[in-house]
Parts: sequence; C-alpha cells; structure tokens
Amino acid sequence: MPHPLLPELETLATSVAGMQGFELSGIQLLTHMAPITLEVHIRRSNGADVSLDDCAGFSGTLGDALENAQLLSEAYVLEISSPGIGETLSSDRDFQTFRGFPVDVVHRDKEGTEQRLEGLLLERDEDTLQINIRGRIKRLPRDHVLSVRLTTPGS
Repeated sequence: MPHPLLPELETLATSVAGMQGFELSGIQLLTHMAPITLEVHIRRSNGADVSLDDCAGFSGTLGDALENAQLLSEAYVLEISSPGIGETLSSDRDFQTFRGFPVDVVHRDKEGTEQRLEGLLLERDEDTLQINIRGRIKRLPRDHVLSVRLTTPGS
C-alpha cells in the first residue's frame, strides 16, 4: 500500500522537474529505512543523458521545495538518480524500452506473501506483467506486482 503522502510528493517532484527540463520517471518513499528515504528518478525531457551534476542540482532545488511544502515532518534522506541498470521500471515507456532485458520482479502471491522472480521482461499491459523464466512465460496480475527492477545478467 503506497504511503498516503506519495501522491503529494509526486506532484511536487513532477512540478520541480518540469521547471528544470526533467521529467519524473519514478518516486518511492522508503519508510522502512532510518531515516526514511525519498528516492526520485529523473530523465531529461529531451532524452539526453542525466549527469551527476544534474542530479546534485535537482536535489538542491527539490530539497528546498520539500522544506517549503513541509510535507515530511521527520528526518529524511533525498536520493536523486536517473533510470538505468539496477533501477526500478515504472512508466509504460520504461516497459517498452527494456523489453527483453533481465528483470527482478517482486510481487505478492494469492496468499499475500511477497515473492521474487527473475526473468526476461516480455510485456506489461492493462492487467498483467509477462516475464520469460528460462523459456516459460509467467503472467502476473499487474496489481500484485510491487516492483520491477533491471538487473545485470547473472546477478
């Protein structure tokens, strides 16, 4: 279940990203970390690469906006990155771009237990996520999928 503040944090981050020529490609609030961690993934609107300097600059601007908005009352860590190997896929564009790539999928089974699968990303549609696990196609209900992360082969 997503954190209740996530929609407001996503709206704020999307707005700040747009003003700086970026688009938000993902956001997560990791409340199990101490202090809590807000992970924000950005990409350039024009498709160019995002540099470390871009991430640092965006971190300062978003950090100021978060402080002004006072959405997070407790201590937190702000992490800014761009999508790449080891990153979580979220947008339809991500799932199109990385079709055929190795992924690590965390999902809940019918009993609600968290499970982890590794395979090649086939596709995601309105209802399912499909991955190829050693030649067998596994279809997971999309609403049971918690995360899909790119991996390096054999990791």
